[in-house]
Amino acid sequence: MKHIIGGKPSSDRTPAAPAPAARLVEVDEDSSGQRLDNFLIRQLKGVPKTHVYRIIRSGEVRINKGRVNADTRVEAGDVVRLPPVRISDKVAEKAERPAPAREFPILLEDEHLIALDKPAGVAVHGGSGVSFGVIEQLRQARPQARFLELVHRLDRETSGILLVAKKRSALTHLQDQFRERETGKTYLALVTGAWASNKKVIDLPLHKYLQAGPEGTPGAGERRVRVTTTDDPDGMRSVTLVKVRQLLPARPLQGLPAMSLLEVTIKTGRTHQIRVHLASQGHAIVGDDKYGDFDLNKRLQKLGMRRMFLHAWRLQFTHPATGERVLLNAELPPELADFVPTA
Repeated sequence: MKHIIGGKPSSDRTPAAPAPAARLVEVDEDSSGQRLDNFLIRQLKGVPKTHVYRIIRSGEVRINKGRVNADTRVEAGDVVRLPPVRISDKVAEKAERPAPAREFPILLEDEHLIALDKPAGVAVHGGSGVSFGVIEQLRQARPQARFLELVHRLDRETSGILLVAKKRSALTHLQDQFRERETGKTYLALVTGAWASNKKVIDLPLHKYLQAGPEGTPGAGERRVRVTTTDDPDGMRSVTLVKVRQLLPARPLQGLPAMSLLEVTIKTGRTHQIRVHLASQGHAIVGDDKYGDFDLNKRLQKLGMRRMFLHAWRLQFTHPATGERVLLNAELPPELADFVPTA
């Protein structure tokens, strides 16, 4: 059975089931400047993205009666035609199960933005096998909020500072800062081995690829990243700065090698950049299930360390409304802090 969303029943009241009609939606100020595809994804909740792009390409979606592209920007006052869209029972059932409402520890909040301390193990948004993430849970917890959007992303297993915009103007202003590398992002990472104090800069291009293997095998089709050469046309320049905060001696009785607690500042925001850059130097992040030391990870789990030791500790940015420079810190969560002996 198919469900129809994004349209309204026609006014024809004959006994036969009325054909659904298209719906006209006027763009409000909060949505002004948004890409059409993102606007539709919010309007047509539960509709697969592939279907959204299909109805745009077919011309069924129109703005002010004109054909448009997925990257067209909607403006306040625009009238968007939304065709009725058929979805399966399974998709409809999923759409009707909202994410559980959840608030997160707040580091800073005003009328423009929220800076929260994301726990490890929580995705920032739904997708790729994850039903919901921080942003969906936050929207459920704050139904009165007209606009809540992620400014940037953190890996699911990374904890720490995450910015959410409460106005579109704040979103575009902050995203511009991230894109132009005007923010300061520093992480705390615990890695295997003793990091050389004179090794302060990693400037190596990164290449994204999909993990090979037959369908159904662990990891097959998952996104991965590797260091590549400067002549790789798909390589993206990536720069990471490293400072040693603390050297931890080996703990033979626990079967643990020497480790290093690092302050890691990224100058470029590539996928898995810190994880791959550190591992490429022979110092993988403790607990990393993609690029780490798997045997060590198993030993650590028995000792209570069941996550990757990577935490978004410090963030600097210019406030989108006041123009003032903001410096935020999120201290290590207990499960990480307790594992590092005080210096």
